[in-house]
Amino acid sequence: MSDVLSPDAALAAEIERLKAEFPKTRELYREVCALLFFRHGITPTANRLYQLVKRGSMGTPTAVLGEFWKELREKSRVRIEHPDLPADLQAAAGELVATLWTRSSASAQAALEALRADTEAEKTSARDEVMSLRAELARTETALEQRTGALLAAQVRIQELERAQAAADATHQALQTEIARQQDEIGARERALMQARADFSGELDKLRGSTELAEERLRAAEKRALLEIERERVASARLQKELDAATRRTEQGEARHRSELLAVQAQLADARHQAGVLEGSLVAVRDASAGYARELGLLRQQMTGAVAPRSSDRKGGAVTVPVRKQPRATRKAAAKKKPA
Repeated sequence: MSDVLSPDAALAAEIERLKAEFPKTRELYREVCALLFFRHGITPTANRLYQLVKRGSMGTPTAVLGEFWKELREKSRVRIEHPDLPADLQAAAGELVATLWTRSSASAQAALEALRADTEAEKTSARDEVMSLRAELARTETALEQRTGALLAAQVRIQELERAQAAADATHQALQTEIARQQDEIGARERALMQARADFSGELDKLRGSTELAEERLRAAEKRALLEIERERVASARLQKELDAATRRTEQGEARHRSELLAVQAQLADARHQAGVLEGSLVAVRDASAGYARELGLLRQQMTGAVAPRSSDRKGGAVTVPVRKQPRATRKAAAKKKPA
């Protein structure tokens, strides 16, 4: 950046220096008028003076400016005093110079008035432009404030997003670590599962072999059970046949005893004289019949008890019901009952 000040900045600096040097308002305005006119070649005006100094009222720069122009005209009056010139020529020369000064002053005043008009027009235009610029500046400041607020909000949001991103990165890292650990565990579980499947396959093969062996044993046991059942059925049929035969023999013996008893009773009338012998024989026959009946009941009970266990115990052997022989005394009594 250049250290050379602009004309406006230099003028403002000199005016500030004059403010410090001349604390009185009228003296300050007079010095500013001299500064503008002689130093910077600017025709001073009341408005310009007031804008630069900004002290007192508007009447103060106007009065000081009038005094400045009056003093300047007094100092610029030309007096021609030359010893070689006559008095009337000196007067004429003075009047000529005064006339020239007056005309030049009038021309300068006219130019000044035109310049003032132009300056006022420019001032009005500048004022309007300043108002427009101020409005635009206000809108710009409002937009800038809005943008600044939006920028601050965006910065806050960016910070929040950065913190959220950092937290998300940390969470992502933790999840990556957890995923790696889970993958390791899954790999270990898969290996354990494969080992368990292999063990299960081996156990399944063993169980299948054991099952097949058990099924074979079961089929063999079923065959043996069927054979046992068939043997039991055959034994039961045989026992039933023996029971039927014993029942028929018993019935035949009872019929025979009845016929013998009837024969004895028929012969009783004709053989009264053999009453004692026949009575003893009758008693013996009755005892034999009772014993035979008891033996027949015992035989039936034995047959019933033998058939029931064989139907429940399929693995037992066939039971043959023994047929008891008649007592010897009974046979003798039966022999005695037969007619001679």
